[in-house]
Formats: sequence, C-alpha cells, structure tokens
Amino acid sequence: MAVSLLAAVLPGCGDEVSSDEQARRAYLGLDKSVEKSLQLGFAGFNAASSANIPPQTANGDAEGTLTISGQVDQGSSSNKGMRLRVGMVTYSDGEVTPAEGEEPVELTYQTSTDTTMQPELVLSLRNIPNGTFTGTLVGTFQMEGELEGEVTLNLSMTGQIEDDGTGKVRRKAGSTTITGTAKSGGDGEYQVNVTL
Repeated sequence: MAVSLLAAVLPGCGDEVSSDEQARRAYLGLDKSVEKSLQLGFAGFNAASSANIPPQTANGDAEGTLTISGQVDQGSSSNKGMRLRVGMVTYSDGEVTPAEGEEPVELTYQTSTDTTMQPELVLSLRNIPNGTFTGTLVGTFQMEGELEGEVTLNLSMTGQIEDDGTGKVRRKAGSTTITGTAKSGGDGEYQVNVTL
C-alpha cells in the first residue's frame, strides 16, 4: 500500500510519542489489513449462495487471523450491497517501518468476539461486474505491543470493480482510494490517504 504520511514525524517511541504520532503508528500497523479485508469481502461476495456469506479468513503476516463475515444482497440486480464485520484474533503483520530513519512499529490487534461489536465494513457495488464500488470501514481495534489501548478507524473508500475472467467480481488493482481518520492516544488523529 502507498501511504501518504500526512502527520508530522516526531521522535520517540512507545508511550512517549505525541498523540497524533501514536495515531499514525496505530494505523500503520493496520495498513495491510485494510486491503486484506477488501479482498476477503469480495471473496465472500463471490462465494455467497444465500444472504450470509461464508466467513473468509486470512493470516496476519506475523501471527493471528483476520475474519470477514456478514451479509450480501441477493437477487439478479447489477447493484448490490454488503454489510460485513471485521474480526481479529492476535492479528499482526509484523514490523512496519513508517519512513526511512524511523523506528519500526510492531503491534498486535484484537476485536470483540461478538460480531455485532466488531468494526463494520460496508460496501456498495454498482454495475457489476465492470463498474464501481464505494464503502466505509468504521470501528475500534484493541492494540498491544509498542502501543497499548485502542485505535478507531473511520475510513471511506471508492474504486473500480471488474470481471476476474471467470465470471466473478474483483477489485481493480490500483483504482481504490481510501481516506479518513485513525484516532488513538486520547485526542490523537492521523489523516489517512491511501491508494491500492
């Protein structure tokens, strides 16, 4: 993922970093999982034979699991919506280096085991299969490691979709823009601007 580092880079690590820098680091540890969540959401869409998608799971690059579950609209319409939940169990993608010369970030994330309390990923697909999609990812993740506490994401996304060549739908690579905020460390806030 190409991450636009809009927050100021401040020295320090652990609890000594500023609240805005803490929010930035808290997001960077989740960065890869946003793309994985989208991939799993589309996999669930393609696998659905009823309103409930079969849960889709991926491993963290270092440890733990990410699971996407939820519902998809039924019927023959070329416009459909998905209402998904993002579940994590001791999830980590390992060390992430924010920028050259900075200390790496390594965090582990967890969500509630109650799906109704998990972060919500809502996607709206238009003109399936070769159309567009919009979506939001909103919710709170628990952190352990370099930072302790919570990080709350409030993200919006837009992009293109396409036929994968087998009649299934996938996200068109390089077409998705994700913007919004990650909040952590009290009043800390990081402005997210990602293209994937």
